[in-house]
Amino acid sequence: MKKSSKRTATKKSLPRILVLFCGGTIVMRTDAHGTLQMQSRVEAVNALLELEPKLHNLARLSVRYIANIDSSNIEPAHWDTIAQAIQESYNDYDGFVITHGTNTLGYTASALSFALPKIGKPVVITGAQIPGYKIETDGRRNFVNAVRVALLDIAGVMAVFDEEIILGARASKVSESKLDAFETINGEDLGEIRTHIRLHPDHARRHAEPLQIMTGFNPRVAVVTLTPGFTPSILEHLISTGIHGIILRGYGPGDVPYALLPALKKAQRAKIPVVMTTQCIEGVTAMHMNDVGQQALNAGVIQAFNISLEAAVTKLMWLLPRYNTVEEIKTQLHTNYCGEITTN
Repeated sequence: MKKSSKRTATKKSLPRILVLFCGGTIVMRTDAHGTLQMQSRVEAVNALLELEPKLHNLARLSVRYIANIDSSNIEPAHWDTIAQAIQESYNDYDGFVITHGTNTLGYTASALSFALPKIGKPVVITGAQIPGYKIETDGRRNFVNAVRVALLDIAGVMAVFDEEIILGARASKVSESKLDAFETINGEDLGEIRTHIRLHPDHARRHAEPLQIMTGFNPRVAVVTLTPGFTPSILEHLISTGIHGIILRGYGPGDVPYALLPALKKAQRAKIPVVMTTQCIEGVTAMHMNDVGQQALNAGVIQAFNISLEAAVTKLMWLLPRYNTVEEIKTQLHTNYCGEITTN
């Protein structure tokens, strides 16, 4: 009896981690045709918890079900649900782990970075490239490391995948099949997982300030990638459909063809913010460098500087319900909330 009581006391003294379950490849199975399919809710949750039974030696895990879907079906409403679930249980847990499909993991990580500003505990999002039931899965390692990171003296939203710990607002999927599928865009990794976990010296630390969430995203944002011969009437039509914001992926430092300027001026007259990013995976917009970029600036385009595509999309969605004018949105887009942007 004494030994049993001691084990119970030890278990109760372990930190508590809440796992927010969103489905994804980590709990999927292939059907007879080799296509990945979702399992039932109970089967999927059990599959996740069975990935590594020894995790109970590190922490007491609880699971809160959010969704059991391929992350291609994730919508802004799910981001709000996740943020609200964290708020409701914030004082009961030491950290939070989100299991998620990889397709839109970078968008969710960025969105939560804005919805949970200055959070004082770790929110770690992870997933897998190979289903957890397969012997070669990366899911076990990623899930275990996500829990380990959630126990550290670190705060904020972050992605853990393979060897990298990535700031949530800088995470982007760069490979559909590599196990190190995510990279930090235009910045340094938040940390690295080797034989031990190494964190960047400037990482945010835990604090006891009350949590404040800022949910609410306007999904009426379109992303347009320019290509040689792009027809300006496509953008003009988009502007007339009632869109509320546009992310334009320009060339190099944010250049556009002169033929697009009338459409950009139409967006300016319609008071629709147009945010210019670069198609380059790394780099910044510097639209003053070339006349084609400067003319777009004169037409009211907002340059995104070094923000990632995922962060540009989710931040614009997040700003639209909060600010009424393009000038206000421009000011806030250029304001650094969670490490997502530098403008110099």
